[in-house]
Amino acid sequence: MVKKDAAVESKGKSAAAQSTAEEGFSVVAFLQGTKEELGKVVWPSRQQLISESAAVILMVSLSATLIYLVDRLFGWVSGQVF
Repeated sequence: MVKKDAAVESKGKSAAAQSTAEEGFSVVAFLQGTKEELGKVVWPSRQQLISESAAVILMVSLSATLIYLVDRLFGWVSGQVF
């Protein structure tokens, strides 16, 4: 299965990229390849970006609060024991 995927991937490369791989590194070919790859990216909408960022901030805040509370509990328990 991997060989088949590699064959399909190699067919998708442009002739310039294949010749560049044989000759060495080319800045122009690199920038063209980068532009092609960025064109394939599915960018999130503004609403998705805002809602997912809010979800991340909320989860980080909740995790930090939980860690803080557990730390305070262990500090209090160790103060009672020692």
